[in-house]
Amino acid sequence: MNTRDILLDAALKVLEEDGEAQFSTRKVCAIANVTAPTLYHHYGSADGLLSAAMAEAFGQFLESKKAVVRSADPVVVLREGWNDYVRFAATRPRLYAAMMSRVLDGADIPAAEQAFALLLARIAAIAAKGRLGPTVGAAADLMWASANAASMLHVTARLRKGAPPASAVLEQIREDALRSILKPATKGRSR
Repeated sequence: MNTRDILLDAALKVLEEDGEAQFSTRKVCAIANVTAPTLYHHYGSADGLLSAAMAEAFGQFLESKKAVVRSADPVVVLREGWNDYVRFAATRPRLYAAMMSRVLDGADIPAAEQAFALLLARIAAIAAKGRLGPTVGAAADLMWASANAASMLHVTARLRKGAPPASAVLEQIREDALRSILKPATKGRSR
């Protein structure tokens, strides 16, 4: 692994452990076992490293979305994609919070845009089967909002005294969102 990649991995580790507010190039350099001038040589500034780390995190997120279960049923694919989204936030809550902060700040993050495009495509596949109630855009917004709401339960666990969300709560959020976008099943067709 080259020095640039070592620094990037160290930055992701710091983000995952400490979050963006406590991000420290000193800690990154210690983990990567390099000096500050080496970091600046490769990334130009702390923000350059932070931006690269965010782009990498979104890239990892996008790859996990692409690798979700393959099924002929687009609803199964959407459900598993939702689960993967929430699982990412559950296992990396500080990194997820930092990523969403960048989105809210209006950062141009191609992998984030590609992930949302993938969601649109998955919902369009449901529409193509005649199973979608609202428009593709409205359905995407509902599913994205529900995944973010469920993810925020993980991010805010400390506020709720460290209790992770119950799986039944997460399932209800997901299934309620799915019910709101799917046409009622007709006899002989399962969801």
